[in-house]
Amino acid sequence: MVLIFLILVATYLLTFIIPAGEFERVTQNGRTMVVPGSFTYLENVANIPLFNIFVAIPEGLVAASRYLFIVFIAGGLFHILQKTGALENAIGVAVNRVGVERRNIIIVVGTFIYGFFGVAVGFENNIALVPIAILIASAIGCSSLVGVAMAVGGIGIGFALSPINPYTVGVAQGIAELPTFSGAWLRTLLVVSSLGLLSLYICKRVVNMEFDEPDNAESLSKPLSEYSLTKRDILTMVVFVGGLIAMLVGVFTRGWYINEIAGVFLILAILIGAINGLSANGIVKQLMEGAASVTAGALVIGVAASIQVILEQALIIDTIVNALSTLIDGIPSVFAAIMASVVQGVINLFIPSGSGQALVTMPILIPVADLVGMSRQLMITAFQIGDGLTNLIIPTSGGTLAMLALGRVSYAQWLKAILPFMVMVYGLAWVALIIGHLVGYSAQY
Repeated sequence: MVLIFLILVATYLLTFIIPAGEFERVTQNGRTMVVPGSFTYLENVANIPLFNIFVAIPEGLVAASRYLFIVFIAGGLFHILQKTGALENAIGVAVNRVGVERRNIIIVVGTFIYGFFGVAVGFENNIALVPIAILIASAIGCSSLVGVAMAVGGIGIGFALSPINPYTVGVAQGIAELPTFSGAWLRTLLVVSSLGLLSLYICKRVVNMEFDEPDNAESLSKPLSEYSLTKRDILTMVVFVGGLIAMLVGVFTRGWYINEIAGVFLILAILIGAINGLSANGIVKQLMEGAASVTAGALVIGVAASIQVILEQALIIDTIVNALSTLIDGIPSVFAAIMASVVQGVINLFIPSGSGQALVTMPILIPVADLVGMSRQLMITAFQIGDGLTNLIIPTSGGTLAMLALGRVSYAQWLKAILPFMVMVYGLAWVALIIGHLVGYSAQY
């Protein structure tokens, strides 16, 4: 909380240095897009009062409310699951059959499964699956940090580099007039190799990191050999898995997002509570206890969202985008894609929405790509890398902070664990961009 508040103060100070400005915007096919070359500085924009730093925090809580609510509801659902013992029993039985001695295999498989969810389902849509990874990590004798690295890292990498990401690739390719999801081969190779790198990193480094478990951390309560599944446990898990399947169907076929997913979790909490003999009051009590256990992490999301509130009030986001986009001009085309990924990563701090960032930056950077001799396909991949990977570390990513809240891992602890990996995965991604340029990636549909 203190770390993110300091970032908020630093952002406020930037508003006195960076002048206000804006692009003209037009609506095309229901989407609001920036007009390239239309940037102008704004006159007579008043400075933001110091008091607004503190007003921005409740405004940020309101703006990020959907993330807060799904954290509270998912925290309640998994608290009920924990009390029934069904999820713990299922994981205990599964790990016992695989064998703790195959710990690294379990970590690799788990990371790739979460990566698949990131590729196919999205980022925020998987928030509530994090506690499962915590229990798996506990079952193999690892800290909650290992479980969070598997879940948040796997989902984040899968979403960031997904060959079929509709929020980033789909929107950007529409703006660039390229076939939807074309050029998937390079992104597929990149996401698979990055998940492999993440698995190795977790096994070699995160497993050995010191981590003080919070008092309310999820963990197994008995030796693996003592776990078994009752008929009630099996019924509970069938309902839980059925709910997850219904969630996926809704996401893919009906456009469900966080609010609908939270509704599914409420239904699951009620059904699972009833199956396990809880009264209506008992279900509500367990939901409240679960929500209370993740309150601190949920509130951090609102404080982080206040950063964007200040940026929007100061009208400096467009100024930052315009200044960063000029950095790509004049760079040799083989390195322009790397610089573009860096630029997009910085912009993601100020516009933490993949589709929103595409609508703001792609109309500007696609013509830049044409001018410097970079293929449009490669520019889109550079955008995807810069936007997606930084979601794992920026404090304005509500989805990431929500997952950390459910995993009981603080933002500072997460940065300490994940930053070395970020250096390695960026190196891997930059090599992929250079290879893409050398092999004429634009022609690969």
